[in-house]
Amino acid sequence: MAALALWSASPAWADKADRDQPMRIEADAMRYEDARNGQPQTATFTGHVVVTKGTILMRGDKLVVQQDAAGNQSGVMTPAPGERAFFHQKREGLNEFIEGNADRMEYDGKANTVHLIGNAEMRRLAGTTLADDVTGDLIVYNDSTEVYTVDRAPATTPGSNLGRRVTAIMVPQKPAAAGSAAGSTKSGPSAASAVPLRAASVLAPAASSARGQP
Repeated sequence: MAALALWSASPAWADKADRDQPMRIEADAMRYEDARNGQPQTATFTGHVVVTKGTILMRGDKLVVQQDAAGNQSGVMTPAPGERAFFHQKREGLNEFIEGNADRMEYDGKANTVHLIGNAEMRRLAGTTLADDVTGDLIVYNDSTEVYTVDRAPATTPGSNLGRRVTAIMVPQKPAAAGSAAGSTKSGPSAASAVPLRAASVLAPAASSARGQP
């Protein structure tokens, strides 16, 4: 079992304005259930689901969205058979992006986290260039703390591939050119925006909803 953290010299990990943006959802069909008997509002979208929320983009085949009395939104995205759900978000103030794929994806607007569950992969792109790539059975990405963790599936997870270990590919970062340090106007991310990976002391929390659909 392993955990990895991303640390940045910049003041923010992803675009903080995303959390305040409306969630736009496109799908082939929708079913809505109003809040009652203490249960939150629930909307189920099926068929080629595409979600946008600020710079956030999510794709899958089925999405179940819930909203509590305080207006906090959460959602569970699952893909079509043989595919994986997709997640994408831009980093604030940088030409860098986070992308992820998994068999199941859970978004929690209140906790500001994304859980990638089963056959999970997360990539950091500097422009269109791959900078980091990690894989595991469970990836928890926390926008607020600027940390993501990667774990193997617990022994109690049915059908998990316990022989597969966490894998991380970290591309060496080139030092900034002298022209960049002097205020070059060239476009693209600078070496100062590179985000190194290093060991973290905190393991990913268990995904409570991973044990059953909401």
